[in-house]
Amino acid sequence: MLSEHAEFRALSLKDILTSSDGTRKILFMLDDGLVIETVVIPCNRGRTTVCVSSQVGCAMNCQFCYTGRMGLKRHLTAAEIVEQAVFARRLLSSEVGSITNVVFMGMGEPLHNVENVIKAANIMVHEQGLHFSPRKVTVSTSGLVPQLKQFLNESNCALAVSLNATTDEVRNWIMPINRKYKLGLLIETLREELRFKNNYKVLFEYVMLAGVNDSFDDAKRLIGLVQGIPCKINLISFNPHCGSQFTPTTDEKMIEFRNILAGAGCTVFLRLSRGDDQMAACGQLGNPGAIQAPLLRVPEKFQTAINASI
Repeated sequence: MLSEHAEFRALSLKDILTSSDGTRKILFMLDDGLVIETVVIPCNRGRTTVCVSSQVGCAMNCQFCYTGRMGLKRHLTAAEIVEQAVFARRLLSSEVGSITNVVFMGMGEPLHNVENVIKAANIMVHEQGLHFSPRKVTVSTSGLVPQLKQFLNESNCALAVSLNATTDEVRNWIMPINRKYKLGLLIETLREELRFKNNYKVLFEYVMLAGVNDSFDDAKRLIGLVQGIPCKINLISFNPHCGSQFTPTTDEKMIEFRNILAGAGCTVFLRLSRGDDQMAACGQLGNPGAIQAPLLRVPEKFQTAINASI
C-alpha cells in the first residue's frame, strides 16, 4: 500500500563538486527536472554546516546575488527542503564529520516560502525528525516584515537578517524588497518582536561592497541601527560572479570596519569566502540561463565605484 501511495524520495543526486577548501556543492534534480544546490561547509573547529535552498531561483532580485538573476521558478516543498539535510548527512558525514548546523541561506528567500520553511525547520529540530538544536538551525531573510513576525511567533529557530545597507537609498537599489518594507520598519519590527523572546539574538548579515556600503559613516550608522537589539553581526566578503557590478571590500578595510563596530560594543565577526572556486559561496548559487532578472539603475553617487569595478 505504501509503495502505491507514498513517495519516499523528493530529490535525486545529480553531482557533487568539491572546492579547494573542502566545501562541497551538491546539485539535486527535482521531480520536474529543475535543479537546486545545497552546500556543505566543514569547519576545522568541529562544526559542519549544511546550507539548504528553499526555492528554485529567487524573486527578490538583490543586485549582488547570482541566484537573484534567475527570478523565481517555484517554491520547494517541506520534503524537498528537509531531504537536502538528510542527503547531506548520508552522503558526506563519513568525509566531513557529522553535520551540526543548518542554515537556510541557499537558493531563494526562505520567508517568501514561509509555510514550507517553518514546517521544514520544525522537522529538523523535532526529536523524531533530524533532532538539531533550534539554535543550530538558522533561517535567513532579506526583510519580509509580515512573514518575519510570523516566523518569530511560530518557530524557535534562529533568525538571520540580510541587512547590507544603512540607508534606504542604498538598500532600495541593492535590495528592491526595501521599497516595500523600509529599513526603519524592519529594524523597529525586530526591536518590538525580540522583546518577547528570551535569550534570543538575531544575526545581521552585511555583505561588503567596495564604495557602496563600506564607508566609516556606514559603520557608525550600522551601530545606531542595531542599538537595543540583541544581535551578532557577520561582515561577509562579496563573492563576484559573471555580470556582477560590484567588487569586494579590501580585507584591510573590512578589518577597520569591524573594529569600529567592536569598539562600540557590537558582537561582530568577519566571514571569509568558502567554496567560491566552485561557485558555492554566499550569493553564487544557481544558473540564471538566458532570461535574467533586470539589473537596476545605479544611483548617480555610486557610478564611480561601479565603473571602477567594471
